[in-house]
This record gives sequence, C-alpha cells and structure tokens, in this order.
Amino acid sequence: MLMQTLRKRGISARSKMTDTERDGASARISSRVGRLPEFLAAATMACYIPTDVEVDTRHIIERAWRAKKRIFAPVIDFHGHMRFRELRPETRLEKNRYGLWEPVDGAEIEASKLDIVITPVVAFDARLHRIGMGGGYFDRTFAYLANRSEWFRPKLVGVAFACQKIEKITPNPWDIPLYRVVTEVD
Repeated sequence: MLMQTLRKRGISARSKMTDTERDGASARISSRVGRLPEFLAAATMACYIPTDVEVDTRHIIERAWRAKKRIFAPVIDFHGHMRFRELRPETRLEKNRYGLWEPVDGAEIEASKLDIVITPVVAFDARLHRIGMGGGYFDRTFAYLANRSEWFRPKLVGVAFACQKIEKITPNPWDIPLYRVVTEVD
C-alpha cells in the first residue's frame, strides 16, 4: 500500500478519537513512558510538543523536569534540518511555518548526545516501522543509526494511539526504525 494511503489512514484514525478518548489514552501512554528503563536511565532526552490530535506529551515533559532531566524539543531550521533546543518551564514557544510549536531560544544539543527521543508517529507496525508526516526530518537527522550493529544513542521511542497501528509498512531504504512504540494498550 502506498505511504500516502497509510499516512491518511493513521491521521484519520487518531482524528476520529474524541477529546476524552485522546486525553485518557495520552495519560496512559505518558505513564507507561515514565516507567520505561530507557526513560528512567536517560539524562538527556528530546520530546516533540504536541498538536491537537497527536499523543499529548506534556505529561512526559513535566515528568522529565521533575526527574531533573535535560529535555530538548525539535526545531526545524530554514534549511530543513532538525535541531534540538532545550525546553524549560519558562521557555517561550512559537509556531513554525508548519504550525508546530518550537522553543524560541535555548541551548542546543547534537542528536547523538541524546539518550532517548520521544518520536511522533502517524502510523506504525509490529516491526517498529514508522510513518511520520512525510517531511523526513527524523529519518535524515538519525540516518547515522542505520549503519549500527547494535542500538546506539539515542533510542527512538514512538508514542502513538493503538488505532494508528497498521498491518505492514514497507519501509524505504532511508527509513529509520523505532527502538520501541508505546501505546495506551501495551
């Protein structure tokens, strides 16, 4: 099946959830992420700032702050590269040209220095293949992970609603698989 068709299916599935369903599922996902050994061991992590229909990651971010972890959010620069800028409770956010929230300023970190990255997912399968929004930012940023013989830093942890799981994704050669996916029903 074409990636565009699978992407539309994933977007449609999460969009059909009610706000109450989405909030409850996001809370369960956040709780599960907070108990992961990879989360507990992380000193530095990145996490996306959610849009209306994505898994709400704000509880994950708040838990990271309480645990004294340094947390970074993805920022897309004008050349189409993804960087990671530190996120603190007082950080000012602005919407970028895609309508995504980003920190306006803050320290930056190289992707390879992160321990864990909470990754947005539009659709996923049991083999940990992921479909995002189609910009390729995560795949380009973490392309160096494709040639590993074992899992190095960071561990890419996708968060998604169970309804976004699909039977099979045939990955492109440049697609970087996830380390794990956390849903509300794991």
